[in-house]
Amino acid sequence: MSESRSAPVSDLPRAWPFEEARKLADHVGVRSTANGEDDARPALLETGYGPSGLPHIGTFGEVARTSWVRQAYTALTGRPSRLLAFSDDMDALRKVPDNVPQRDMLEKYIGQPLSRVPDPFGTHESFAAHNNARLCAFLDSFGFEYEFASSTQYYTSGRFDAALRRVLEVHDEILKVILPTLGADRRATYSPVLPLHPRTGEVMQVKMDAIDAAAGTVRWTDPSNGEVFETPVTGGHAKMQWKADWAMRWYALGVDYEMSGKDLIDSVRLSGRICKILGGTPPAGLTYELFLDEKGQKISKSKGNGLSVEEWLRYAPPESLGQFMFNQPQRAKRLYFDVIPKTADEYLTHVDKAKVLQAENSKGNDLRANPAWFIHKGHIPEDAGSPVPFSMLLNLASVANAETPEVLWGFIRRYDAAVSPETHPMLACLVKHAVAYYADFVRPAKTFRAPTEQERAALSDLAECLRGYEGEAADAATLQNLVFEVGKRHAFEPLRSWFTCLYEVLLGQKEGPRFGGFVALYGVAETVALIDTALLRETQV
Repeated sequence: MSESRSAPVSDLPRAWPFEEARKLADHVGVRSTANGEDDARPALLETGYGPSGLPHIGTFGEVARTSWVRQAYTALTGRPSRLLAFSDDMDALRKVPDNVPQRDMLEKYIGQPLSRVPDPFGTHESFAAHNNARLCAFLDSFGFEYEFASSTQYYTSGRFDAALRRVLEVHDEILKVILPTLGADRRATYSPVLPLHPRTGEVMQVKMDAIDAAAGTVRWTDPSNGEVFETPVTGGHAKMQWKADWAMRWYALGVDYEMSGKDLIDSVRLSGRICKILGGTPPAGLTYELFLDEKGQKISKSKGNGLSVEEWLRYAPPESLGQFMFNQPQRAKRLYFDVIPKTADEYLTHVDKAKVLQAENSKGNDLRANPAWFIHKGHIPEDAGSPVPFSMLLNLASVANAETPEVLWGFIRRYDAAVSPETHPMLACLVKHAVAYYADFVRPAKTFRAPTEQERAALSDLAECLRGYEGEAADAATLQNLVFEVGKRHAFEPLRSWFTCLYEVLLGQKEGPRFGGFVALYGVAETVALIDTALLRETQV
């Protein structure tokens, strides 16, 4: 077996990219020793992109997750790899997107390859070129390492010619796989080959009258006028239907790994069968779950019921989006605004743990199982992380009614004079995001309630205890213990109901931070004033 054979499962870091890397290593090991010959090609990982629209949050997720598998594969085997970001820009324009200019102009090009459709934005030679450029800029902005590939370029340059000829040789076998999955009308016209009309350039979905594998051509009839054409499948004169196209690409390029969404399970299975018919081995891969909106419905680009990358990055740093994508890819997750604060703090927690392991020069698997190790490409920068959690900043913004970052920095500097935007750039980033998130989500939802008799007594007690610390330097742990003692003294059962009181009565929200840490950051005198204001409300019956 080749040196790419993976480590035993028990030796792997407990992180899903390493489990996927083991599958990839096994696949490469089989491929590299096939036919008794050593194939030393780098492992090829692929992601696909349909350039009829702009890059979206799913694009980020697939490239990020595949990149982490690649990172784990390198750590596991020491062998080289490549990541190919493949654009299906020879696909036909099926409908005009809602979010583009010159929609009437685009209507005239329905059925044309995207790479032949004019750019409605007027910045590139084609609609596909515009969206491909946006894809590359999008991926570059996150620092992904990849190679861009254009379907049009691969078809027209002859890169797929040998594989396309092979498709003709096994044309009937491919039909036997695909036809049972189609309705009666579609079966009547289906062929894995889609010739381009020599006059109109349209991608034709028509039945093949004859297949000439030796000549590398197909014969077909134009349904609009009965004219018969003989079209070579090579040189960009034809392309494949997408399931056959996927299989042909795996076969032609020797793709070793490609992940895909749960909605493509059947397509992966069919393309895998076609790949084997062609004489190739389907790649290893991961089936990831789809994202859900705030109502638990599947996110749809056409419905616009999800959260965009731009929206996420308005409220939290890109590392937090990486954390969201890293978490349990095979489990459906809500992708909505309310997940952002928790995910941001989860990322910060992992950074703190990873820094400790990195400082200790940990040789075990703990560091490599940490999501921050993947998000930061194997090395955690010294200035990563934040001394103040994102949720704490949100609560500080809430009680201070912060409309600018400077308001929050006033409290932060008083809490720790050594902290500044220059010394803690991630904190500076979080402060800006917290102000934006507070303005858009926290402030509109704030609802204060009056305390009950029990809560009123406990709050008065807490205020009196806190006055004893005014003018002194009290740390968060001491203040947290004080809050606990007051809650116990007033017999809250369960004790968490005391903290619910603090959040709802003092902060106007259902959840909140460790209250001792909040007091230390906001200030003892300011917290006492907050309690005094709450006590002026009428007692809740």
